[in-house]
Amino acid sequence: MYNELPASALPEIEEALQHDPELATACADLLLAQRTLNALRYEPRPAVSARILEYSRTFPASR
Repeated sequence: MYNELPASALPEIEEALQHDPELATACADLLLAQRTLNALRYEPRPAVSARILEYSRTFPASR
């Protein structure tokens, strides 16, 4: 999934995926999950940032 295996291991993995439907299904599910997670946003919505900044202004400034 993350290209962590050496190239020499790929034929064995591909063969296992071709001959084991349960393994192939699990692999497909993991790849879908990976793509879904990679599409997530990594920053808060602007409204959330605004609320945090607004809350932070309720504290006295440190010197």
